[in-house]
Amino acid sequence: MGAEAQGIRQDHTVGVCGSGIGEPTLAGGAGRSQASERDPAQSIGFLRGGARPPIKVIVDFIDENRDEFGVEPIVRVLRGTAARIAVSSYYAYKLRRPSARAIRDCDLMVVIRDIYEANYSCYGVRKMWKAINRDHADRFGPVARCTVERLMRQLGIDGVRRKRKRPKTASARAEECPEDLAWREFTAPAPNCLWVADITYVPTRSGWVYTTFILDVFHREIVGWQVTNHMRESLARDALTMALAAKYRAGHDVSGLVHHSDRGVQFRSIRYGETLAESAIVASVGSRGDSFDNAMAEALNSVYKAELIDRREWSGVIEVMAETSKWVAWYNHVRLHSALHYRPPIEAHSDWIKQQTTTGVAA
Repeated sequence: MGAEAQGIRQDHTVGVCGSGIGEPTLAGGAGRSQASERDPAQSIGFLRGGARPPIKVIVDFIDENRDEFGVEPIVRVLRGTAARIAVSSYYAYKLRRPSARAIRDCDLMVVIRDIYEANYSCYGVRKMWKAINRDHADRFGPVARCTVERLMRQLGIDGVRRKRKRPKTASARAEECPEDLAWREFTAPAPNCLWVADITYVPTRSGWVYTTFILDVFHREIVGWQVTNHMRESLARDALTMALAAKYRAGHDVSGLVHHSDRGVQFRSIRYGETLAESAIVASVGSRGDSFDNAMAEALNSVYKAELIDRREWSGVIEVMAETSKWVAWYNHVRLHSALHYRPPIEAHSDWIKQQTTTGVAA
């Protein structure tokens, strides 16, 4: 590497060393004082060796410093590095118009950023790819997954990852529990056939907060939920009451529905059992200490933690309740689910109703 480039490295600035009369220098004066205010790590990383950087990086470096030092002196310094470039090549690049791919990439990056921020910053490559092709195909046409992956990498964004650990709740005795009717087969032929329920813990500055969810297995809709700062049986029963009230308002029949949970005492309380019986709902309970027996409800808790709870600190139950309400609305109406062919639960439910109506008319 030439002496001029060595001078840049030693001074840790982004300027160029003087090599003739009238050229700027880093040995002192205004050039040095102005250049020293910059962050050298961002500007001269490619002067430290390694592979040749992309031409755009080199041109951007020259553009950043040309007003202070001029193009030709900078090119002279770069001549002894992996970032060497001819003056003519620099100007030719500046005159070149962006390619159609570059323009499309820029537009796609704006859309990717918007989708990412609008969805709790939790979409990874797969869901981002599906979301773009689902909602923006009329603008971009088919977008390859590798393109989305490349642009997300350039933007420095990635999806959230779930944690596997969860605290345990108190369990009812085996003789007090109904049998397991789910048998780890978390599928259903229609809505309101199988619901799963569970409780999860949320740490806050005011102490523990507890959230209950009830999920319809068929279309993954959260049909009931509750957030409290206690573990009394009303925590679970309030979520069940919410779910039943919504079904009654919609005119849905829930008789014969199977309600599956773990052995938590909240789900095995007398009042909870009475509420199930009043609607002719059949209780189902997994075995003690085996999370696989309630895997779908546990998976929902994991998603809730990863996409909302674990990403910030919480003041207390009121804040958790308000944000959980927003998250549930997004989860049901917007969030894409791979098990639903990348549709939100409410849309999947509506599509099922349309299909049943069409089938009935055809019959």
